[in-house]
Amino acid sequence: MRHIFHLATIVLALCTLSCQGDPASSPSEASLSGDRISAHVKFLSGDALGGRGPATPGETLTTEYIATQFALAGLKPAGDDGSYFQKVPLVGVQSLPETDLSWEGGGKKLRMNWLEDYVAVNHRQQASQTIDAEAIYVGHGIVAPEFDWDDYKGVDVKGKVVVLFTNEPQSQDPAFFGGKALTYYGRWVFKYEEALRQGAAGAIIIHTLPTAGYPWTVVRNSWGGRNPYVKLAEGEPALGLAGWVTSPTGERILAQTGKSLDELVKEADSPDFQPIPLKLGLRGRISSQVEPFDTSNVIGIVEGSDPGKKDEAVLYSAHWDHLGEGIAVDGDSIYNGAIDNATGCGILLELARAFSQLEQPPARSILFAAVGAEEGGLRGSKYYSEHPVVPAGKTAVNLNYDGLMPLGLSTDISLPGYERTTLRQTVERLAEKFQLEIRPEAHPEQGYYYRSDHFSLAKAGVPAFSIKSGTQYQGRPEDWGAQARERYTANDYHQPSDEFDPSWDFSGLEQIARFGFAIGREVANQPELPTWNPGDEFLAAREKSWAK
Repeated sequence: MRHIFHLATIVLALCTLSCQGDPASSPSEASLSGDRISAHVKFLSGDALGGRGPATPGETLTTEYIATQFALAGLKPAGDDGSYFQKVPLVGVQSLPETDLSWEGGGKKLRMNWLEDYVAVNHRQQASQTIDAEAIYVGHGIVAPEFDWDDYKGVDVKGKVVVLFTNEPQSQDPAFFGGKALTYYGRWVFKYEEALRQGAAGAIIIHTLPTAGYPWTVVRNSWGGRNPYVKLAEGEPALGLAGWVTSPTGERILAQTGKSLDELVKEADSPDFQPIPLKLGLRGRISSQVEPFDTSNVIGIVEGSDPGKKDEAVLYSAHWDHLGEGIAVDGDSIYNGAIDNATGCGILLELARAFSQLEQPPARSILFAAVGAEEGGLRGSKYYSEHPVVPAGKTAVNLNYDGLMPLGLSTDISLPGYERTTLRQTVERLAEKFQLEIRPEAHPEQGYYYRSDHFSLAKAGVPAFSIKSGTQYQGRPEDWGAQARERYTANDYHQPSDEFDPSWDFSGLEQIARFGFAIGREVANQPELPTWNPGDEFLAAREKSWAK
């Protein structure tokens, strides 16, 4: 049942927006308003939404608000049964404080404290999982035949727990694991997938700031609550334990080798690396609360004007969810997610309004998807990619917005992955028109491309990338923007302190919205559908989508 409180709050928010009025400019990218984006961000990151956790009253309020905005803008519903909502069925698994794991061997017992020293989840989606397995250190835990790399060589890990680092071997050679840029092999998700393929019973990642790219508090806060998963099919294999430990805990575990954590990280960068049995076993039990739940993607469409192309589409996306309520920090337990990702949703809603006001829609349709459960592993966008409104082979491009900094007008922009598509010239020409320099990722080693919803669409074959804030801001010192981003990552990312700040300057988000509008409109009118460049890892998926 939709609560009266929810509806009243939405009405209040809509009244606030309507009182602002629309800009007097023409209905094009020039009509996009930073003030309207700001109003959306303020509402979506308010305490009344409880951190926008999936399957909470905050989800109801959030998704109803987005759907109502789509309806007011005149978008047609594109969800299930003529609605704006696409149901995403999931299973929530939350490890409970009763979970108790320790390392034992050589007459020693190394106890760990839940959340302080480690986090762990039972991927088998069971209420109770006993762990009693020997441990083997496997470096980065990568098997990559094309790079002649195998961290599991010469060892059988079936039924064992593998201990490893996230990230991948460091290299300056762009042809070797992407050089400085992180590939999918370096993502923590891959580590668990490969451990399962190798037959391991569990996998433990040792967290370090250099290898992860974010502090332990991000891991703790993200994994300390309910984690969403697709329900396992009967008999489908899964890890009994997938977890992380802190650096100090990792030092204690690896001390059994007689080497330091830093020494073992360095050894893992060598192709001569050999797995090391740790002479320790992981013992204990994971206690979990397991329950099915549904979340939603919110989808609307502006139909194209060309009868021959209207069944094709440009897709804009942003995730609406955040972490909900969790571990209290300084007395605050609401993870508001203002930057992550109320900002992306604010831009998405303003783009939807602007496209719906065009007197002549583009040739192709324009699809808008506010997807859920991103924070739990891109679940909403993955579900959409498997159940698309417009098939992948007819989706021209996915332009995604996620985690933008409202710090004013910038002179540059970040578009990780655009250069891998045939849209490169189009994007660069429009960036020049908007007087924006396209800068490489500031931290390619963190593998942002594989961490946001566009990745789900890319895996389905759709040319896809995110439009992100730059680091150079007008009237500011050269390193001011980079320092602001680093402070956010260190202090506010996945923290209750990611809250709306009235002093924020939304002119830059307006600028980024206009730029994205221009890309989408032009692509929607181009004669041919874009694709990936020759040799790209997603080209085969694109060609497969066209074959369908």
